[in-house]
Amino acid sequence: MSAELQSMLKKNGLDPLKVALSSVSELYSMSDETLLEFKTGLIRDAFHLHYANNAFFRSACDSKGITPESIEAPEDLIKIPLIPIELFKANDSHKLLSVSLRDIELEMRSTGTSGIPSVSRRCSDTVDNAVMGIYAMYREFLEISKGAGLYLCPSTEEIPEMGMIKALNMLAGLLDTHRFMVRQESFKPEDALAQLNDWNHKFSRHIIGPPFLINRFISYLKATNTRLKLDKSSYVITLGGWKRFSGQMLSRAEFNQECMEYLGVEESQIRDIYALVESNVVAIDDEHGVKHVSPFIHFSVRDPKQLDREVAPGEIGQLAILDPLARSTPGFMLTEDLVRLLPEPSRSGRSGQRMQYVMRLPESKEFGCCAVNLDKRLDDLEAAPAAADNCPIVA
Repeated sequence: MSAELQSMLKKNGLDPLKVALSSVSELYSMSDETLLEFKTGLIRDAFHLHYANNAFFRSACDSKGITPESIEAPEDLIKIPLIPIELFKANDSHKLLSVSLRDIELEMRSTGTSGIPSVSRRCSDTVDNAVMGIYAMYREFLEISKGAGLYLCPSTEEIPEMGMIKALNMLAGLLDTHRFMVRQESFKPEDALAQLNDWNHKFSRHIIGPPFLINRFISYLKATNTRLKLDKSSYVITLGGWKRFSGQMLSRAEFNQECMEYLGVEESQIRDIYALVESNVVAIDDEHGVKHVSPFIHFSVRDPKQLDREVAPGEIGQLAILDPLARSTPGFMLTEDLVRLLPEPSRSGRSGQRMQYVMRLPESKEFGCCAVNLDKRLDDLEAAPAAADNCPIVA
């Protein structure tokens, strides 16, 4: 059925991927088998494109005897060669391009503890796909169209190339107003509290940012014995990882509990997002706290000791992403993240893949994303004498 549908769309001059990007709810309403077949068609088309236009990727395919004819059915997806994510940090990362460097419209970066940036380049087609895909997921899981956004992070004006902030800033286009509360690497929680109070009874108030900064704000509320009551339609939205630069892991369960106690929200209003700057995937919590993978992107969870073998559903393994939205570079990448796919039926009634992030690979050379460096810079500044007027609370 799905192969016939994609063939019909192409015959009528429609791009099946563009149709998919505008049909998130419909894709989640398909059976798991039909959705997987549909995704396979999108990935197969992307494989053809990169095989034809990317000498580096084609060489990797040829070394394994993989051609476009090798990828036909869902069981063939495991044959696609994967690009290790660390290659996006290499000095010669331009070799990953399937388009000319002149065709690159946007560069985004993410820097973890190594200090070496991962550079993700996107052509106009990839930007189009990413924008449509991310907004479609935001609408599916958050349904935001108004309200005020308290951003506990710097603005894109201060750090325009930071992928995490770019993705979060897209939410601002759906809101009535918003404020960025980290300015010149300084965060004053009393200003954030004053802004929330100013918006009270005027807008639904959403708090948006990496977990460590929202945790800092809650620490301030605890220290001043302040409890807020956000609105029934408010969200606390996190993106950016749960490990601090010090190596300390923030507990999601404790974070949720303190959000409920000090921000006055229900647990269903707390939504975390999994994303990578190198990919166009966003996996967003539903109302039950379960992350749903973008329905046009496929997660393949591999045995870290035998990467050509997938682990059973429910088992922990190393995440490989097959992303057909990527047009400037092959979207077939091996991450350094350990995850598990959830085999239980979705309580929200959606089909497709659901995932749980576990941790980075123990042998990973670094941990964290751009949020980790922001965490360290804020901590360093607050430890300096000149920062006496800044937030004294350390998460």
